[in-house]
Amino acid sequence: MNMEGKFIISPLKDELIKDINQTNDYFKVFGRVVPSLQSGKWSYEEILFDETREIRFPDDHLDWSQYINLEDKMLFLAFIDHTCIGQIRIVKEWNRFCYIENIAIKKEYRRYGIGKLLLSEAEEWAKQSRLIGMSLEAQDDNLGACRFYVKQGFVLGGVDTLKQSYNSNIGTTLYWYKVFE
Repeated sequence: MNMEGKFIISPLKDELIKDINQTNDYFKVFGRVVPSLQSGKWSYEEILFDETREIRFPDDHLDWSQYINLEDKMLFLAFIDHTCIGQIRIVKEWNRFCYIENIAIKKEYRRYGIGKLLLSEAEEWAKQSRLIGMSLEAQDDNLGACRFYVKQGFVLGGVDTLKQSYNSNIGTTLYWYKVFE
C-alpha cells in the first residue's frame, strides 16, 4: 500500500510540539554493520544476529521552540488524520551539510515510504539553504536503519569507535553522507 498523498508533512509549530515524541517507537535490532577502510575508501559487511531484539531510544526533551521559524534548524512532522506518524529533525552544520539529528516513523507506518518523503523534505530544505549534502550518525547495530540510508543514496564516510564507549551494546558509531549533485 502506498501512503504517499494520504498524509501531510508540516514544519513544527507551537501547537504541534505535543506530537513530537509520538513517533518514538521500538525498532528491531537484527544485525550489525562491520566497516572496513581500504585505500581511503569505506566498505562494510553485514553480520546478522542469532536473535532479534527490540529497543527504543529515550524520548527527546529539547527546547522545541528552537526548531520553529529558524534558518539554521527545522523539524518536519508527518501526519495522517491528525495523528503524528513521523518526524525528521535537521540542523545546518559548520561543514555545509544538513545534519539529521533524528528521523523516526511510528512502527505501524514503517515501510510505506514516509521516511523517504521526510528525507526528501529535508533534502529540499537543505538545497534551499545552499548546503552541499546531508549527514547523520547511526549505531553499528542498527542494520535496518543503515540499509534504509544506503537505499536513499547515503554512503559510509567514517566511523568512531570511542563516541559510545559508555554503552557496551554499541561498538561503533557510523557516519553516513549524501552529497548533492
